[in-house]
Amino acid sequence: MKGILLAGGSGTRLGPVTSVISKQLLPIFDKPMIYYPLSTLMLADIRHILLISTPHDIHMYQKLFEDGAQWGLQIEYCVQGKPHGLAEALILGEKFVGNDSFALALGDNIFYGAGFSALLKKAVESLPCIFAYPVLDPRPFGVVEIGKNGKALSIEEKPSNPKSNYAVPGLYFYHSSACEAAKALAPSARGELEITDLHKKLMQDGTLNVVQMGRGMAWLDTGTPTGILSASQFVESIQNRQGMYIACLEEIALQKGYMTRDDVIAASNRYVFSEYGKYLRHLTEE
Repeated sequence: MKGILLAGGSGTRLGPVTSVISKQLLPIFDKPMIYYPLSTLMLADIRHILLISTPHDIHMYQKLFEDGAQWGLQIEYCVQGKPHGLAEALILGEKFVGNDSFALALGDNIFYGAGFSALLKKAVESLPCIFAYPVLDPRPFGVVEIGKNGKALSIEEKPSNPKSNYAVPGLYFYHSSACEAAKALAPSARGELEITDLHKKLMQDGTLNVVQMGRGMAWLDTGTPTGILSASQFVESIQNRQGMYIACLEEIALQKGYMTRDDVIAASNRYVFSEYGKYLRHLTEE
């Protein structure tokens, strides 16, 4: 399985900060925002990843990640000239995907919780698949109605009268045929290829599965200054209380056998004066 990591967009809700830097490179506590969705793909055992970003920002991601080999990954890059909707990522990534199944992760979505790896495994085994997360007010989100068999019955984008309280977070798992389905989409009224329209198309034959994220799972959307602050406080609280880091790429790679202990020691030397570097050294001493 492959992964597409979407780090495009203009970050208009975060201006003026995003006038000079990509939103997904802003810090969430002690790591760039993009580390969190990348760690999600790694937890799903995905090592071959296409990162999509803007012409202005793509070189910064290339500088940050290079080819991904330092984590045992293979990272490629693709430029999105202008943002034309989330579903465009499937068109841009069609050649990369080939005949493989794949996941699409949005660069500003953070997930954390006990049992998350098990949910990812279930999604990989239930293609095509989206997630559903209970929220108090679902109206600002894409909303999915779930049948008793775990299939999607309906999906609406920002409905005024939601049929459920389940929002659809920015993490999706597809067969390669979803790329062809994306190419058949018509632009919405705002001129974009909507991910909700893609899911409606996949839902027509009754095969779009839904994995529910319940109590104990956190989904954080970091598209606003308040969202970034809240997410940073959440990560800081968990890490300082438990002593275990969220979205530590080296730790995940070490656990999965992508990196060796010596590799992690070498990585720690790059961050020798930071708490992150101290944490990496701690991992090698356990």
